[in-house]
Formats: sequence, C-alpha cells, structure tokens
Amino acid sequence: MPRGEKVLDPTAGQTVGPFFAFGLEYERMNEVAFPHSPGAIVLSGTVYDGAGAPIPDAVIEIFGADVDGSIPDARGSLKRDGFSFTGFGRTMTTDDGRYHFWTRNPGPIGGRAPFIAAVVFARGLPDKLHTRIYLPEHDELRAADPFLSGLSEAERASLTATRTSDGYLRHDIHLQGEKETVFLEF
Repeated sequence: MPRGEKVLDPTAGQTVGPFFAFGLEYERMNEVAFPHSPGAIVLSGTVYDGAGAPIPDAVIEIFGADVDGSIPDARGSLKRDGFSFTGFGRTMTTDDGRYHFWTRNPGPIGGRAPFIAAVVFARGLPDKLHTRIYLPEHDELRAADPFLSGLSEAERASLTATRTSDGYLRHDIHLQGEKETVFLEF
C-alpha cells in the first residue's frame, strides 16, 4: 500500500428491508398465470415471524414449472402479456401479512414431486430465505423425493400446501418458532 493512503474498515452487514416496494414493483407482478385463464389457480398464505405475528412488509418470489412439468425459459418474465405463463412472480405481503399469486399447479419434473420454489425477504433477515411449496397431491412422489425423505413428518408438513375447496393452494410461511418452515441453504 502506498504511504499515506488511508485504510477503510469494511462496512458492517445490513439486514434486508423494510423498504422493499421501492424499485421492486412492476405491473401485474403476482400474475404468473393470467387470472381465471385455463388452469390458473391462486396460491396464497400468510408470512409469520417467530412470535406468530404476521409480517406486513415481506416480499415473496416464486418460480415453478408449468402443469406439464416444463420449465418456462422465455426471456422477459417480468413482462406480463396477459396470456403467457412466465413461471416467475413477486408480491409484497399486505398489512396483515398475506400474499397471493395467480399461478398454475406445477407438474412433476423428472419423476420428482412437483413444487414451487419460493424466496422470502423480510426485515431483520441478514439474507433471503429459500424454501419450497409442495402440492398436497402426488403422495407417492413426495414419499420417494430424496429431499423430503430426509425430513421429519413435521418438517415435510411445513413445506406442503393445503388445497382449498375451490381448488386453490394455501401455504403459510413461518420464519421461526414451533411451526418454522424448512428453509434451504444456498
């Protein structure tokens, strides 16, 4: 180092949020599939903190296969044209911690249990959290899934959505606590 040059200390780590909406929002971002189009369903739930309180300013991103198990690979997944299934979506939770997406039921890929990949951003987190949302159907595929087979029954349940009476999916995400959702390490 040249003489007289000042050495700076590294900047301390920061947590994520809470100002997520600024710069992240785009038109119809939670419409992975066009609402009410053939095969479109709603995936909804609530994000909870460790004390069981809803988180009013979290961001959820999802990515999933189409009904036939194909992975969308078209460029421009942030552009919503009103008919294409993009696979990717983003939404912010409401004041009561709720989120919802219009998407489709993913099909199995390579004989594995179908799931929707999800990423959670919330205040107080030093980094984003990765998880999966499995469909409640396909019991035989879930039982044979290499990832799920290494988890306890309660842990598997934290990753499995419930089907509503209208055919939609409901899945709550618990960041900590007794009902904590299983998160993947990346």
